[in-house]
Parts: sequence; C-alpha cells; structure tokens
Amino acid sequence: MNEKIIFDADLTPLKDKVVSVIGYGNQGQAQAHILRENGIDVIIGNRRDEYWDRALRDGFKVYGIDEAIRRSQVALLLVPDEVAPDVYHKKIEPEIKKKEHFALDFASGYNIMYGFIRPQPNTDVILVAPRMIGKGILSLHRQGRGYPVLIGVAQDSSGKAWDYAKAIAKGIGAIGLPGGIAVKSSFEEETLLDLLTEHSWAPLLIAAMQAYFDVVTEEYGVSPEAAILELYASGELAEVARAMAELGLFEQMKLHSRTSQYGQFTRARKFYNMVKEIVKEEAAQIWSGEFAREWSLDQAFGRVVLQRLWKIMTSSRLAEAEDRLYRQLGRR
Repeated sequence: MNEKIIFDADLTPLKDKVVSVIGYGNQGQAQAHILRENGIDVIIGNRRDEYWDRALRDGFKVYGIDEAIRRSQVALLLVPDEVAPDVYHKKIEPEIKKKEHFALDFASGYNIMYGFIRPQPNTDVILVAPRMIGKGILSLHRQGRGYPVLIGVAQDSSGKAWDYAKAIAKGIGAIGLPGGIAVKSSFEEETLLDLLTEHSWAPLLIAAMQAYFDVVTEEYGVSPEAAILELYASGELAEVARAMAELGLFEQMKLHSRTSQYGQFTRARKFYNMVKEIVKEEAAQIWSGEFAREWSLDQAFGRVVLQRLWKIMTSSRLAEAEDRLYRQLGRR
C-alpha cells in the first residue's frame, strides 16, 4: 500500500483544542464551517471588516487575530500569501512566544519555502493544502464528498505534527469521505506545483485564447461573439475539465470526435518541445526563489506591474467583446 496516500484519519488531536481560523475569506469560511460541523471548537480571527461581520452572521465567535491566537492551541492561517508575513509577525508570533506549544497550519507552502515566515521553535508547522477552491469544498461537502489535499510538516515540535496534519485534513472534510484523499507532500513541493500551474499551462491557455480570438476575428472575419462562445463562454471548456477530473486526461478524449482526437494529439506533439522549455525555465525560477523576489519587488512598489497588466488585459479587444456578449447574456 502506498504510504504517501491517506484516505482517513482520527480527529482526536483536535477534539480537546480550540482551533482558530485566521482569515474568513473563501477558504476560511469553508474550512471553519466544516470543522464546526465535525464537532471542533472553532473561533475566527480577523480584522474588523466585511468578513468579520459575515463570520458573526454565520454564528462564530470572532476576535482580533492576536486574541484568537491567544485563545487557541491550533490555528489555520488562511489569509493571502502576500499579507501573511505581516499578519504573522505583528499579530501571531508575539502570542505564540508566550505559549509552551502551538500548532500552526498553512494552506500554501509559499511563505515557509521562501523564509518570509520563520516560525518559533515551539511550533508545529503544518501544511494542509486543498486542491479545491472554497466554494467547491462547500459544494462537495453538501454532497457528502471529500476532495484532494496535500499535507506536509516543516517542523515537528511536539512529535505529533503529522497527527495534527491528518486530523485537520479530516476536520475540513477532505478525507474520510468518498473522493477524499490526502497525499503526503512538503512545503517546497506544494509551492512548486502551485506556482508552476500559474506560470505554465494557465498563462499558455490565456495566451492561446487571445491569439485564437485575434486571428479568427481579424484575419477571417469571424464574429467576436461566435469566437468567445467557442472558446469558453458556452461552458464546453468547463465540461471538458470536469471530464478530465472524473475520467482522466486521455480517457476523456474518447468523448471527442475522431477528428478532434486527431487534431489534438497531432498538434500536442507539435507544441510539446516548445512548451517544455517554457515549463523548465519557469520551474527553475520558482525553485531558485527568483520569482518570489520579482513578486516581492512589485508588491513593494505598489503592484505597479500587476495593475498595469490588468489595465492592458481588460482593455484588449477580447475583453471588450466579452463584456458586450456577457451583458447581452445577462451574466453582467
């Protein structure tokens, strides 16, 4: 049996603990709700904003982040990667220093891998990283189904860090249910996989769609509406992705026509070598920390590049045509 694969676990490590969920966004809301349904004593740590109010409406006890850490023995840090170091150093670390022991869970390996957060020696540093958005987690939970997570341990202060990681995975509804699976991983592996998705096939998909749209509308007179419906607005792309998840990348190809199969397979070979070189280059930049430095610099200068690219992308012909179509369809 593969020891890296876990389908169920024991909730006992969390049963006598207060668990604070730090950040009540999409992941925080989903994970907090399921933990509570599984009998765990959950409180929310958040700044006073709309998410604070939402957590109160959902029936949770809500505190400032430092107070939530003070009241808990386990915390799930579920704020965005770019704000997590500031939250940790200002609100979380001072409280952990006062404790004999604390278990701190991350949903992303980013800040531990690159050293933006260096937890105290008395801390179990745990990774439980859902491969699912918060909305999807709640939807699956309502269906009585689990979902995949990566779990890891960067620091085992108590000798029970792996037990905590598995218990959290079960507590948030990932394992112990049909379709649920936890794969033993690491902070470094999770970061590489997550960022490489965002640096390889995802931007290649965006670029391919933009190029497709420009060629068919500019050179062949295709209507923008027809092009966007063919690309993604019809929902067919989402159905293909769902089939990939359920059947596998190649088995789902049997649902396509033979003309489609031939076109996709032959052109995949045509693109493979070029794309592999891009993937290798991006993986090297992620692993070395070059990308983390690049993104940190842009944040330090007010996210100049990100904001500029948003402006360029949303003023493109594709974006403008999409807006017109989606308004006609009543989606906006």
